[in-house]
Amino acid sequence: MRLSRAGYKEVVRCVEQLRPTRQCMKMLKERFPNHSQSTLLSIFSLEYQKRTKRTFSRHHAPDIIENNYQRYLSESNAHPTAPVLLELANEVDLSPALMARIILDRFLQDLEGGLPSKTVLNSMLKEPSLIPDHVLARNIYQCTINDCCYGPLVDCIKHAIGQEHEVLLRDKLNERNLSFLDENQLRAMGYDKTPDIILEVPIAVEGHIVHWIESKASFGDDYSHRTYLNEQFWSYWNRFGPGLVIYWYGFIGELDCQRDRGILLKDCFPTDIATLCPTAQQDQPPQEPE
Repeated sequence: MRLSRAGYKEVVRCVEQLRPTRQCMKMLKERFPNHSQSTLLSIFSLEYQKRTKRTFSRHHAPDIIENNYQRYLSESNAHPTAPVLLELANEVDLSPALMARIILDRFLQDLEGGLPSKTVLNSMLKEPSLIPDHVLARNIYQCTINDCCYGPLVDCIKHAIGQEHEVLLRDKLNERNLSFLDENQLRAMGYDKTPDIILEVPIAVEGHIVHWIESKASFGDDYSHRTYLNEQFWSYWNRFGPGLVIYWYGFIGELDCQRDRGILLKDCFPTDIATLCPTAQQDQPPQEPE
């Protein structure tokens, strides 16, 4: 799905009023029924991450952490079955999963008499039943399952979705009988920084030559696309020639402005494909690993 920048900003204005709970996605879908839920969730996640970065230092200030921890202790003692931590996170506009991490870290400092190891902290966030305090364990679990942007559950889902779309891309290439090398094969050959796919025989998509394809199971907004261009796409272009980026959940249409320079954007696997003869191509071929 291509969104105009104006259409994207309309979604963002609505997102800014919401908290990262699963109920917010129902509200977004009702407001934008013509947008897929995956696109809306991706936009929401990107915008909430920006909001979190802006307020990170405030929420992690020692006095704020201590105040939130004491509030949690007081309210959970008074109401041991209530979702105290989840409500506190929503009240102060912090990701529930990040609030859970902060409070658990503070709890473990008292329990262990010092800073807990990240291994212990992460294992308890992934498996709250390991937490010796059952009330806190339940609160941590509630925060984890109700957060649609952060936390171990979201990390697993994002990883699975990314893998799923890479498999989808390979399946589409195989259906077209296109010869390619995937990221694992390229790393085994000695490449250190590679796109998801390098085509052994280049193709033309809508009249543009493509040597490589990158799969992004996310929405392409200004910030993420600019970051990818600087950290990945131009590097691929320098080494392998022009390529194609698929933002499976859509992107801001105005960002597809680098076609003549060798970066083509799509929101699905292209249907307009022509296979080129390697000897006839005029663009830069893939280079050997250094």
